[in-house]
Amino acid sequence: MNTQKYVVVDIETTGHSPAKGDRIIQIAMVTIENDQIVDTYTEFINPERKIPLFIQDLTNITEHDVAGALPFEVHAAAIFEKMRDAVFIAHNTNFDLPFLQAEFKRSGLPAWQGLTMDTVELARLMYPTSFSYKLQDITSELGIPLESAHRADDDAMATALLYLQAKKDMEQLPYETLALLHRRSFQLKSDLSRLFFEMTQKKRNGQREAFGNFKGVPLKVRADQSVRTGEAYSAVFDWEERLETAFPNFERRQSQFDMMASIQSALHHKKELVIEASTGMGKTIGYLLPAVNHSIKTGKQVLISTYTTHLQDQLVQKEGGIVEQLVGGPVRISLIKGLSHYIDLGRFTELLQGEDESYDETFTIMQVLVWLTSTETGDLNELNASSGGQFVLDKIRRSHLRKLSREEKAVDFYEYALVRSKNAHVIVTNHAFLLNQRATNQGILENVDAYIWDEAHQVVQAAVSQYEKTFVYTQWKYIFGQLGTYDDQQLFYELYQAAETSGFSSVPEMLHLEALFNKFTAIFDELAQSLTAAFQNRFQGSRHKKCASLLSELPYEKDRFMDMLRFLNEWIDLSQLILQKAERLTETTIQDRLTITDWRYWTEELMVKAVEFSEIFVFPLEDEVSWIEGDLRSLPTSLSFYKQPFEVTSIVQRIIAPVRGEKAVVWLSGTMSVPSNERFIVNQLGIPFDVPITKFEPPKEFYQGARVFVVEDMPDIQQVSQVEYIESVADAVIQTVLVTEGRCFVLFTSQDMLRKTVDLIQDTGLLDEYMLFAQGISSGSRMRLLKSFQRFQKSVLFGTNSFWEGVDVPGDALRAVVVVRLPFTSPDEPIFKAKSEMISREGINPFMHYALPEAVLRLRQGFGRLIRSKNDQGMFIVLDRRIETKSYGKEFLNALPKVKVSKVSLEKMVTDIEHWYNKQ
Repeated sequence: MNTQKYVVVDIETTGHSPAKGDRIIQIAMVTIENDQIVDTYTEFINPERKIPLFIQDLTNITEHDVAGALPFEVHAAAIFEKMRDAVFIAHNTNFDLPFLQAEFKRSGLPAWQGLTMDTVELARLMYPTSFSYKLQDITSELGIPLESAHRADDDAMATALLYLQAKKDMEQLPYETLALLHRRSFQLKSDLSRLFFEMTQKKRNGQREAFGNFKGVPLKVRADQSVRTGEAYSAVFDWEERLETAFPNFERRQSQFDMMASIQSALHHKKELVIEASTGMGKTIGYLLPAVNHSIKTGKQVLISTYTTHLQDQLVQKEGGIVEQLVGGPVRISLIKGLSHYIDLGRFTELLQGEDESYDETFTIMQVLVWLTSTETGDLNELNASSGGQFVLDKIRRSHLRKLSREEKAVDFYEYALVRSKNAHVIVTNHAFLLNQRATNQGILENVDAYIWDEAHQVVQAAVSQYEKTFVYTQWKYIFGQLGTYDDQQLFYELYQAAETSGFSSVPEMLHLEALFNKFTAIFDELAQSLTAAFQNRFQGSRHKKCASLLSELPYEKDRFMDMLRFLNEWIDLSQLILQKAERLTETTIQDRLTITDWRYWTEELMVKAVEFSEIFVFPLEDEVSWIEGDLRSLPTSLSFYKQPFEVTSIVQRIIAPVRGEKAVVWLSGTMSVPSNERFIVNQLGIPFDVPITKFEPPKEFYQGARVFVVEDMPDIQQVSQVEYIESVADAVIQTVLVTEGRCFVLFTSQDMLRKTVDLIQDTGLLDEYMLFAQGISSGSRMRLLKSFQRFQKSVLFGTNSFWEGVDVPGDALRAVVVVRLPFTSPDEPIFKAKSEMISREGINPFMHYALPEAVLRLRQGFGRLIRSKNDQGMFIVLDRRIETKSYGKEFLNALPKVKVSKVSLEKMVTDIEHWYNKQ
């Protein structure tokens, strides 16, 4: 075999299944020898059948393109010959190669034999932080040209360039990393082990690069953060002059300068300030500039807390660079997150000693090895791991339960982040970290002179989440299954064997540990059955399958829960004692050390679970609410229990009250108030009444490209069945999408209604030309769905709660936002029900003082998705007639910016939009 020959192949087909008659319509091959492209081959293939319309739309290959082409059988021998003695490369070999093999067989040729390399697998490995590994996404990120995605010639060339780039980047990895990767590469799905072997041979005696090292694992060298460098700049006093000098195309916004001045004053005088800054204000730069300026002038630090990781990264990477240009020198912005974000290098090196792993475990370990040569943060959330790989990441997260050795502390990423924060002008963190009392014990806040809470309306949710406890039946059963008993031959069996050979625990002690395990797991099963029976009785005859109930509404015996907790805590104490003795041993086998490490991990998991269990079932607090959720079709496996605080004022005040009056505190958000209840949010945060809400609006022309439509002839949502309402929603969405040619968000408050609407739209076939992305139906995270939506011209995104805010789609990428129903929380939602009852007991109307303001805020946030700059244009379409027919409807409309509101029929709206587009 010629070991230097590689053939990169891409095919376009009429469908996914050659067995069902699908055929190739185009093939392209790129030959690589000695890392050089030496030959290309492209042919249209006549499939001798119709090309489906969606394939024509996807590939831009029409019936006309293949009309004069020859069938595959004519090309088969030439294609087979090009692949002879070559390594087969494709972006997803599991599609291209089996399809080709089927066509070879149909043409009377033998099956092709050889090595394969999959560039999806290679890219996931070499670029473990990339957002997506679809060919057009990963090539775009790497700057590899791909003009026409889903055309075989362009795709094959892009795949070849991707392979060469990944190989080049692999050459930059240190020898030790390559050797560790090579050892595991034989478990990969394609033959990448050959590539790693080639690299290790090339590097074996070469010059070693400058990398750090922890127990044989290379790390990126870190800059010394222990001292400050000289600073060749001073405070800025004329923002406007600096901005215009640094940015010739700077767009002057008076409201932005007014906001800067008010923040600068608050920082200087150590005042508390609440700001509502509308979209388009340049809010982030508007507070970051005064923050850096204040730090330079005073030598003190400013702490900025945000809710979303996207904004945290933006502050450090993008906005920080802009500020450096303005102040004329390096600005130190340090990002710090909660402990569990960071990798525990000690645990990771222990994990490396193992060999008996699944594919996902092996692959994730390999991704981490590559990532450690480039990451500066050690934040595991940077990694794009598979769902199976997340389990590995969870095992190697830092935990406050484990104390680090001096050697581990010296290389630990969290410790490094703390050092960086002490020498920063600005510290950036998230609400959850700041609200966690442990953060204040690290000395991180010692030199902080001011707090800026961005996305301040989300402090309420962050505080609730911080103190939320969860009990999920399947999680507990999974842990029990991992531990097992001696007879199960799971982890306990391995620990027993290790204790016997190493002598760190006696037989009676191990048997007692097993007996305690049997006791609390037996009680657990008993409790699950009794709660299942109570839950079924509570919802007997319910037409809904997924139900929720306050825990207080179900009868249960607290004594039995106490029994289980007692046995569980006894087990934890004994397990920790055994672990202490095991970890003092110096002479143990690799396998025994791995067993002890795994046992420690699951013991810590049960320690956390014991606290959750205790706070939900045994020692509930009066100012907290607990509830149960389950699917009546799959009990008890679907059971989940939750606990949340009723209010968050005291949680927030624990952080703010001690510094109020001594340090500046700035709260800001795009939605900090609602017209009927200005202080709805600030009261929940415990902000004193004498602190006003200062509002900064964008220029009047900012919203000139926006229009609001209220569709008058929709059925009344409270007067018709859900089926009838969904039919009307589907019709309205279809007509809106057709007239806007896609680029629509459709926002729901219920996953069930979203699913039924999407199913109905797909059944009609009227939007078959469009790419439909639906939260909870289409695979991928919220950000991945958003990226997919933006990639296609004709696309529609159906979303629920998390798409109402925090999603930025500028320009023509978003033309319309359709609100299916006003975003009220369901009155049956347990925590909403409990809060409403509490408010009612105080003689206050829960609808007017809780439900309505919350819904109005969410609608404002939904509108904020539409217009992100003064050049944006789009429609905000409300299908829920209650905004017009109910007395409270005006509260929603008054909360929107001053834009034209048209109350029209669906037919008239479609006509108006059509005319409006024609004018554009």
